[in-house]
Amino acid sequence: MIKRLCFFVAVIGASAAAAQPASNPAPNPALLYGVRESVESIDISPDGTHVVYLAPDNGRGTIVYYSGLDGEAEPSAILRSAGDPERLRWCRFVTNERLVCQVTGMVNNAGLLIPFSRLISIDKQGRNLTQLGQRNSFYDARLRQYDGSILDWLGGQESAILMAREYVPEAGRQGTRMVRTANGLGVDRFDVASGRSSQVEPPNPRAVRYISDGRGHVRIMASPASTSAGQVGSQVNYYYRAAGSSDWQRLGSNGTDTAADMYPLAVDSELNAAYFLRKLNGRQALYRIKLDGSMATELVYANEHVDVDGVVSANRGSRIIGVSYTEEQSHIRYFDREYEALARSLSRAIPNLPQINFGTTTADGNRVIIHAGGDTDAGRYYVYDRSARSLNEILMVRPQLENVPQAAVRAVSYPAADGVTVPAYLTLPPGSNGRNLPAVILPHGGPEARDEWGFDWLPQYLAHLGYAVLQPNFRGSSGYGDAWLQQNGFQGWRTAIGDISAGARWLAAQGIADANRMAIVGWSYGGYAALQSGATEPGLYRAIVAIAPVTDLQQLKRDFADYSSARSVAEFIGDGPHVREGSPLQNVGAIRAPVLLVHGDRDLNVPVIHSRRMDDALRDAGKPTELMLFPGLEHDLADSAVRARMLERIGAFLAANTGAR
Repeated sequence: MIKRLCFFVAVIGASAAAAQPASNPAPNPALLYGVRESVESIDISPDGTHVVYLAPDNGRGTIVYYSGLDGEAEPSAILRSAGDPERLRWCRFVTNERLVCQVTGMVNNAGLLIPFSRLISIDKQGRNLTQLGQRNSFYDARLRQYDGSILDWLGGQESAILMAREYVPEAGRQGTRMVRTANGLGVDRFDVASGRSSQVEPPNPRAVRYISDGRGHVRIMASPASTSAGQVGSQVNYYYRAAGSSDWQRLGSNGTDTAADMYPLAVDSELNAAYFLRKLNGRQALYRIKLDGSMATELVYANEHVDVDGVVSANRGSRIIGVSYTEEQSHIRYFDREYEALARSLSRAIPNLPQINFGTTTADGNRVIIHAGGDTDAGRYYVYDRSARSLNEILMVRPQLENVPQAAVRAVSYPAADGVTVPAYLTLPPGSNGRNLPAVILPHGGPEARDEWGFDWLPQYLAHLGYAVLQPNFRGSSGYGDAWLQQNGFQGWRTAIGDISAGARWLAAQGIADANRMAIVGWSYGGYAALQSGATEPGLYRAIVAIAPVTDLQQLKRDFADYSSARSVAEFIGDGPHVREGSPLQNVGAIRAPVLLVHGDRDLNVPVIHSRRMDDALRDAGKPTELMLFPGLEHDLADSAVRARMLERIGAFLAANTGAR
């Protein structure tokens, strides 16, 4: 086992010009839709004069840009990651002069894929890089995959942050007393201006999570319960501190026992209360519990149809302003009247971009980053100035699509075989009459996930090629409560696949799709669903595309046998006849349609062995199959060139097998 994970990010000259995508669309639609989003993360400086954002570099690389908001020079490129294996994920201001960024990656250690993340601090020129986590030692007792996370940005008012920091003790050092013994997750206050840190919470090997109140006070700690055999159990106990106290007390409805399904989200300092999720009538609802010792609990919001997603915060996490949930579209119910009024005002100002989300604000709250998007627009970033009452667009998420007609997305529903109504989203080609079209069924990944209304590059690409695209939220999808989630999409694969197949038949029955020109495309669990649908409904589809698919459920258990998640994965898959019956690899003989498999070989979510074995089995059975392998890429294939190649091949593959033009 390796002891250290190394990464490299390159500091580049501040004079480098921003590599903006061309304004004129490329003739090849795969190039238009395959390119990664032009803005992957954005933040505004505490004084409101600058923004920092991440944008794609060539292929899988990422560049950090620093840009003025008030008519200054072109954006400066200050930091770059190559994406092999390190990948910049986000950068945020702590002061006007210094930022904190996260770098993640995946390394292969003797056949075992190991993810890692590191937090770094840089100045606005991209220089004077400092790692925020504990420094590596040759004698580290274990691998430090994750060095920590930012627990509290302190409202952007100071040069410091609170960091939940992972401490690894040393082992094997002989003949010296200078041995590090600190072990577990602690909390440190880190000053990015001086580079000094001080301890707020001592490292605790039993702690797995902390929550602060956004004002610099750690108020909640999570710790797994132990089994009778002394092993770590699946239940998590939560502890809280009363205001001004240093003592931990059990968090729960009666002050002694934590409710099994309680999941704290955030602490409101002004109310001296914590928001948490708990089931109500089989769906996640939002509650609030006082942290004054009374454990007084109240229901804040529940929805009759869907789960609550979470809380919405502002001022760098120091204010809780609302609760989010998703019905046919995503919604926010605001607690804060000022933000509620602003959201209504913005909806009137940009009615064609109904999905409005508030980002970070300046230290005084006067300027706020806003993202607005919709189904036919991937979105634009704005800066709203409260005092001037002005709204200025600063960046587009996908500028290369500015003059390309996009397809509208509408919520639909259809009956499953047992009469249950399945919600879905239908995307029709721009300008089409919506009749007798070639069609693609596009089940989502997860399986415990769901599709939502909005812009999505893969269905938009397929619609651009002339396909009707149906995205079903089949049973096994999350967001609709326990009854809809059922066992899960693997143990309950017959129901999930049945719901997906019913969607294909409904499209044909409605006259939207030509039943003889139907294909199925999926990513991750969606790829599994595509292959399993081909095995159980061999005459339904003319082509199958599976991107990073699970192909064998027993193999999926083996994949994680050496990881800490082995037990939870095994329980999720379960045991019994469904393991073999629900594995496409074990049922290749039933598949008739040609198969296109796509996979990155650094995929931890679904290891590449799944596609390799499936391709071999299909070939051995004399079935038409093709495998596209991409070295060094993870589950999301975050490489613009690779995505473009993939889309181009998918387009040609579908056309050849469905007869679509």
